[in-house]
Amino acid sequence: MAEEELPGVLILDIGGTHGVLEDLAALLKKHFHLITMKEFLGNKEEMSKKIQSIFVFECRPTIDRDLLESLPNLKVIGNSGVGVDHLDLKMISSFGVKVTNTPHAVADPTADIGMALMLASARRLVEGNVLNFLSPSYFFGIPHFCCDRDDLSESIFGM
Repeated sequence: MAEEELPGVLILDIGGTHGVLEDLAALLKKHFHLITMKEFLGNKEEMSKKIQSIFVFECRPTIDRDLLESLPNLKVIGNSGVGVDHLDLKMISSFGVKVTNTPHAVADPTADIGMALMLASARRLVEGNVLNFLSPSYFFGIPHFCCDRDDLSESIFGM
């Protein structure tokens, strides 16, 4: 397929601080003609007709009424990330535009972090770490108070 035949997708930028990652941009280029916000703003009249979708990466570009009104052929907004709270779904749907999301893309890492935070909180891991390395009386990385007991079965040792 020639690049002219590919549907246009609006992105903020490629690379940089807020742009789409370059690897992701390479993947998008296989299926879309990428149009950056700078290109769009530089030639709104021509570019607005080509854009059929917007790829929102890290909540950018901002989707507002002015942008939607300037894109007569817009069909879908693809959101990359967790949640769509930053998008006004009612306003977007009033333009007949669909919104997609990647809800399960970070489900496992989010669950891992959640479990780690719960365990750290339940076992007072942060306070234990501070006691361990800032206390003058520690023994091979084990706080002295852990080894001061006659019965080590009362403590969790080396979990």
